[in-house]
Amino acid sequence: MLAKEIYTHLDNDFIKPGISDDWYRFMTELEPFICDNFKNRDMGLVCDFTETINSVYTAVFPSEKVLRKILENVENAMLFSHHASAWDLKKSPVGFYLMDASLLEMLKKKNISLYCLHHPLDNYSEYSTSKTLADALDIEIIKPFANYSGAVCGVIGKTKCKTINELHSKYSAAVCHETKLYQYGNSEIQDNTVAVCAGGGNQVFVVEELIENNIKALITGITVKSEISAEVHTLEQKNQINIIGGTHYSSEKFACIAMCKYFSKLGLPAEFIEGEPCFDDM
Repeated sequence: MLAKEIYTHLDNDFIKPGISDDWYRFMTELEPFICDNFKNRDMGLVCDFTETINSVYTAVFPSEKVLRKILENVENAMLFSHHASAWDLKKSPVGFYLMDASLLEMLKKKNISLYCLHHPLDNYSEYSTSKTLADALDIEIIKPFANYSGAVCGVIGKTKCKTINELHSKYSAAVCHETKLYQYGNSEIQDNTVAVCAGGGNQVFVVEELIENNIKALITGITVKSEISAEVHTLEQKNQINIIGGTHYSSEKFACIAMCKYFSKLGLPAEFIEGEPCFDDM
């Protein structure tokens, strides 16, 4: 399939008016590899390395592990990534760090493009990060919430779990590793209603909306206590809101898994490439 046709499908289906992002100013060291389109809008096609795409690989982060996996036996393909940089709190104070330039050079030689949807994939849809996480936890969605950079990035819904500990266990089972519970409120889940905001959803503006909606439980990704997160943890304690964190990677991987179905509908074979959770996130 012509690469331009795939890029057009993705742009039309996911990049909506009003959604913004902020990547390229942190990626100028990789300037020779980055296409002008991404430099201007920080979303969509990052590296335009092929004219024909025969297969697609999806990933949460373009980490070294993911890039090397794709480079093993693949040509004329596309990596679809939720983020334009890799993630590890041990390597970077802000979490994100640059892709390896030598690996990008190898992608170029093997005609493997890189396409990224960050906030556009967070925006509520069939494939969005919080919606797919809610699906994995068998949460019946009532409505989306939490507007961030023009994307409605969270969902509110009903859980069959009666207690926060039961929901904590269910989250751990879904992501196949232990998750982190900050029990700041009652053990029983009020009205069986919870909020889901994948990735970096533990933020003040998200919690303020929970307070407005009288919701006492939030499922998210990054929950680590630090100087940066001190304010939101204080707000949650004050308002008795329970928080469960499952790492940046694990809370968002379900969207990238779901995107394989999207590409299959376009007639392209697609495969999700597993990354690794950063447990420091919790």
